[in-house]
Amino acid sequence: MEILFFVALVAALYFWWQARRRTRDIAEREVRIAQLQSEVEALAQYRQILDAEAKAMEIVAVAQGELDNARNAADAERAAAKREAADKIGQAENRLRASAEEARLIIEAAKKRAEEIAGDAYKALENAKQYEKTAQALRNIVEGYGDRYVVPTYSLLDELAEEFGHTEAGEQLKTARDRTRQMVKDGRAATCDYAETNRRVTAVRFVTDAFNGKVDSILSRSKADNVGTLEQHIRDAFAVVNHNGAAFRNARINPEYLESRLAELKWAVVTRELREQEREEQRRIKEQIREEERARREFEKAMRDAAKEEEMLKKAMEKVQQQVAAASEAQKAQYEVKLQELAEKLRTAEEKSQRALSMAQQTRAGHVYVISNIGSFGEEVFKIGMTRRLEPKDRIRELGDASVPFEFDIHAMIYNEDAPTLERALHKRFLRMQINKVNPRKEFFRLSLKDIRDEIEKMDIAAHWTMAAEAREYRECVAIEHALAENPQAQAEWTRHQMELDPLEGSVEEPEEV
Repeated sequence: MEILFFVALVAALYFWWQARRRTRDIAEREVRIAQLQSEVEALAQYRQILDAEAKAMEIVAVAQGELDNARNAADAERAAAKREAADKIGQAENRLRASAEEARLIIEAAKKRAEEIAGDAYKALENAKQYEKTAQALRNIVEGYGDRYVVPTYSLLDELAEEFGHTEAGEQLKTARDRTRQMVKDGRAATCDYAETNRRVTAVRFVTDAFNGKVDSILSRSKADNVGTLEQHIRDAFAVVNHNGAAFRNARINPEYLESRLAELKWAVVTRELREQEREEQRRIKEQIREEERARREFEKAMRDAAKEEEMLKKAMEKVQQQVAAASEAQKAQYEVKLQELAEKLRTAEEKSQRALSMAQQTRAGHVYVISNIGSFGEEVFKIGMTRRLEPKDRIRELGDASVPFEFDIHAMIYNEDAPTLERALHKRFLRMQINKVNPRKEFFRLSLKDIRDEIEKMDIAAHWTMAAEAREYRECVAIEHALAENPQAQAEWTRHQMELDPLEGSVEEPEEV
């Protein structure tokens, strides 16, 4: 009985413990459920964002697909356009070749018809013209070209637009060369009367190579010779090659091919001239910058020197004033005179400083000069130029240092607040008198000094003029030449003296431009 009671007690305790553990587990699960519900409620606000991101990704994917389709369509359209353009270019080239061939046939037919109508008279006239050109070509080759065919280069440039530069001219040259090569490739450079294909091709190649060899050699001289002379060289080569080609059933260069090669010459010369003009302009700008820099340094140095001189004079005046205060009546008079001298020097220094400051601030103020060099350029040749130097004679000395055998003489040095405008006005007034009619920047004119003075006076500009050129070194050299020619002993003495001199002693760097 007791055993049963004990077993029942143990069973009751076990079930009670199991019930208590389940109760605790249920309580823990309820707490966990509550926590999870809280987390779910906290994350619920982001559900739309997650959905939006998914939607955005979906939209991006659709857009990317449309973009790929559009790109593929564009590529296909571009390729089709390129094919169409290539087809049109090919058709245009074919039409051009066909038109050229048709024109050639029409001309040949017209010539043939003229021969049928006029008989031997027409052929004789054509032969006479050809023989005349050939004879003139041979005469030029034998006697030389001289200056008969020289033409001014600017005539090639006048027809171009103002903004046309050497880069654009280079493109035109490339186009002309491409046209020449295409004519050779298409068989339009030359022709002949052989019926057999092989003979005709050989004869055409022969005259084409002969003509191109001569023209290429001529074009290589485009940097040195005048364009008019070179053009005549090419025309003479055309005449001679066609004359020699007559032995091969009238193998000849076509006139259209001659014009194509002449176009190459034209654009080669234009490219070179425009490039040289641009280089000349750059040199002029650099020289102007250097001149402005020299003038600026001169102004700054003059102002510094004047400031130092003013400071020194002021101190000297203070010292003299102190001496005056302590001096006797007899000494005061001497000190007063000295004080006046110092005051005058101070006024001069202040004026010099003010002048330098004024010229530095006025960027167009300067001196227009009229100079000559009889020994170097002869009588009645004058250079009209401009400088902004504080000491303008320094510029004149630079011009006569090493680039010319004698120094320049100054006939007028005119200060003007707008010196560049005055200089340009004089250059335009004497335009026809300029010596270098290709490069007017050289600023040399052949006229009388009286003409220049009269023009300046018409402008109501006051200037001091030295009408007679001193030309000291030149006149001394002329006298020495006469003495040496008449006196052998003097010639020997002069030669000995010159041999003892060091030619490098006292040499100076040659300036870039006179």
